[in-house]
Amino acid sequence: MNKFWAVVILGFLVSQSAHAEETANAEALAKKLANPIASLISVPFQFNYDEKIGEGDEGAKATLNIQPVIPISIGENWNMISRTILPLVNQNAIYTDAGRQKGYGDIVQSLFFSPTALTESGWTWGVGPVLLIPTGSDTELTSDSWGLGPTGVALKQQGPWTLGALANHLWSVDEEEGRSDVNATFLQPFLSYTTPSATSLTVNSESTYFWEIEQWSAPFNFTATKVTRIGNQMISWGGGVRYYADSTDTGPDGWGVRLLFTLLYPK
Repeated sequence: MNKFWAVVILGFLVSQSAHAEETANAEALAKKLANPIASLISVPFQFNYDEKIGEGDEGAKATLNIQPVIPISIGENWNMISRTILPLVNQNAIYTDAGRQKGYGDIVQSLFFSPTALTESGWTWGVGPVLLIPTGSDTELTSDSWGLGPTGVALKQQGPWTLGALANHLWSVDEEEGRSDVNATFLQPFLSYTTPSATSLTVNSESTYFWEIEQWSAPFNFTATKVTRIGNQMISWGGGVRYYADSTDTGPDGWGVRLLFTLLYPK
């Protein structure tokens, strides 16, 4: 075998090895992304479109949730994970004569304190406070009330599977005259399957029970996402559909759309 073919074969083997390592790293990132309290800095952009809103089902709402996740190490045994949700909203005719509103809504800020070690049965968990900050730019985009409560998450990852649930409850902490009372429970069970090619298939529910009106909003989301690289930047992208199994009297109904784009910053 002459030197030329030896160099070609060696280059091919090196490139295959590098590709296999890249694929393995992407799969590991996809599994971390399925974990809401993983030690991974990420900035998800989540777009949702819902319609059939209001008493006449004539309203529609587009929401872009910007959701940075920042883990902070607290000693050797604990992490604190900051999860922020800032919604940018464009909605129209959500009730009779409501017109159109564009702007940003209230921020939901969660802090999870999570041990670095798994439990004996392989579970990861985290608990902490959740805060509702009335930052909405329009009276129709804000509760106009501060909220506070507990939040928690528990999950288990085994092979390609991730199974878990996240929950929180918010109460008003400043019940001034003219402000809306906040008393809501949020439940998010989730199940995800990650393939060796770093594609994740996920189903979850983002159900909220509003205690003041005794009604549920219960959309189910079915999404597919893939971790890949653009230049030196690792990203995850994908989308899917959502279906409202239950809704408030004036909430969305039927099918909607979800698109996902996430910037990843692995250590």
